[in-house]
Amino acid sequence: MLLWINGPFGGGKTQTAHEIQRRLPGSVICDPEQAGFGLRRMLPPELRGDFRNLASWRAGVYEVLDLALTKHDGVVIAPMTITDLGHFGETVGRLREKGHDVRHFALLAERETVLRRLRERGFGHLLRYVAGKNAPLRRESWAVQQLDHCLERLRGPEFAEHLWTDRTTVARTADRIAVLAGLTLEPNTEGAVRTRLRQLRVGVKHIRFD
Repeated sequence: MLLWINGPFGGGKTQTAHEIQRRLPGSVICDPEQAGFGLRRMLPPELRGDFRNLASWRAGVYEVLDLALTKHDGVVIAPMTITDLGHFGETVGRLREKGHDVRHFALLAERETVLRRLRERGFGHLLRYVAGKNAPLRRESWAVQQLDHCLERLRGPEFAEHLWTDRTTVARTADRIAVLAGLTLEPNTEGAVRTRLRQLRVGVKHIRFD
């Protein structure tokens, strides 16, 4: 089974994916963004646009996920924002046509909720401490530019199942996905402090500087 966790940038996809992987033995995260940034770095800086527009990225994501789903004996988790229906068809659609069990979830939240999360992820707290609470989201500026478009497109019925996350925790979102997908997660026995430290590590690990 593939769990494709969609949503706006800063919507909680990566944290939710890691929460599921932590509590679901045998599951693995196959992050399509890793392939995208690799392709992006191959290009001269002036040509580095949205890697999702590269046919090679879409074909590569399909090929790698198809291989993982065919050979790995466990759930595969792919946290990735995708809003173009054509791109969706070339990845999620092709995997379904191949016969794979693909469960798609779009994590949604109000605009202000996502903006707050963008400020807080990675070095956001340090930035606010140094430059003030209204400091620009410098490294997250591209995500902010894409936010309204993402929220509008992902509300469409084509991108169901929709999960609203404004008033819930990452752990509870993971629980909801598991129930909808017919999976059983191990109990969440982690304390609040340990959870926060682990989520900070995940956030810092996924900071991009290029």
